[in-house]
Amino acid sequence: MDDTLTWNGITLLVTYAPDASDAYRKIYGYALAHLEIRSVSPDRAPLPITATGYYSHFTRADNVEASGGPLAYVRAWLDNAANSPEWQVQQAKAAQLSLF
Repeated sequence: MDDTLTWNGITLLVTYAPDASDAYRKIYGYALAHLEIRSVSPDRAPLPITATGYYSHFTRADNVEASGGPLAYVRAWLDNAANSPEWQVQQAKAAQLSLF
């Protein structure tokens, strides 16, 4: 499943595979989901979870569903990560005009 999400003015493409590995489900008894998050507008815009604008993430499918689905999961993840001191510093620097 591919869908778009706009977060803080950045358009993201979110690709979600709710059951990425039959073997994993057979061994552990629950589905392993795969999420790919890409910033597409602006292209490769940094995010609080990745400086490159791309992130591949495996997690339990039930975690994603409990969050309200892949878009809600990614939005909550980004919102939480945006509270990190590193992201706050990066955002402050990006907002600061430089003459050099």
